[in-house]
Amino acid sequence: MLDGKTIAFLVAPEGVEQVELTEPWKAVKQAGGTPKLVSTSSGQVQGFNHLDKADTFAVDNTVDSAEAASFDGLVLPGGVANPDFLRTVPEAVRFVRAFFDAGKPVAAICHAPWTLIEADVVRGRTLTSWPSLQTDLRNAGATWVDKEVMVCTQGPNTLVTSRKPDDLKAFCQAATDAFS
Repeated sequence: MLDGKTIAFLVAPEGVEQVELTEPWKAVKQAGGTPKLVSTSSGQVQGFNHLDKADTFAVDNTVDSAEAASFDGLVLPGGVANPDFLRTVPEAVRFVRAFFDAGKPVAAICHAPWTLIEADVVRGRTLTSWPSLQTDLRNAGATWVDKEVMVCTQGPNTLVTSRKPDDLKAFCQAATDAFS
């Protein structure tokens, strides 16, 4: 299904909700794709189980040298601190926006749409997210819905969004479908 496809996973050096990184990563691999971890710095990123430190993961590419043209899709895992940090890094915002400009599929879960807001790519789109982001998304011109997974094809690309870790099964399926 994803044979020959490379999917970028963009995360901050710390603060990513671990299960929102590892479950979609496994789904991409099981579908035959190659996941690559992209971050704002090289070395390792620190995963979290909510507020508690969990495992570390090796970075494959740094966002300042990564190009959307090298990937077939993008996953933005959540966690509160992860997207809050990413949206302050111009190279990360540029990287995200480039996927939309190129019409490539993007999948974002939980708090990850904060980075989409910063990239100015949600206007006119329908998304879901962690409920506390709904006002931010509406203020940025999006329509927010409370659904397990939302697949929006209205716009330059396919945008898959989900609310929380409990929605990961549906999120992973919709994301791999969008990437295929």
